[in-house]
Amino acid sequence: MASNLGKIDVEVEVKTPADKFWNSIRDSTNLFPKAFPDQYKSIEVVEGDGKSVGSVRLIKYAEGSPLVTFAKEKIESVDEGNKTVVYSVIDGETLKYYKSFKGSLTVTPKGDGGSLVKWSCAFEKASDDIPEPQIIKDFAVRNFKDLDAYLIGA
Repeated sequence: MASNLGKIDVEVEVKTPADKFWNSIRDSTNLFPKAFPDQYKSIEVVEGDGKSVGSVRLIKYAEGSPLVTFAKEKIESVDEGNKTVVYSVIDGETLKYYKSFKGSLTVTPKGDGGSLVKWSCAFEKASDDIPEPQIIKDFAVRNFKDLDAYLIGA
């Protein structure tokens, strides 16, 4: 029997300093819909403060977003010192395709003032014929690159 468990890891180099990039990720509730209206319709905190463990955010994606119109994400763990946040998707179309979906993001300083953003996701496919979440990975990578460009220009 084929295992439906999978994991994807990706690294993106950005020019923004690690502290600034991390703080922007942490403030994504406010920042992302403003910075990327073509990707995010709104992000709303439905439980907690949107930053601490147990917080739940409702993310509504912009028209024309592939696959998903909304997702609810719950923060599982935060390590401010190591600039790491882990979240799981608890509602939304993603769960039609994946029984479980957990993302992890770490920002580390790299080179001359830039950073390395490491993103990974662990997932369980709902069935054998569901593909790897390549679209979600591409969206994450694009997001980090767009955020970097936005912060460099801001």
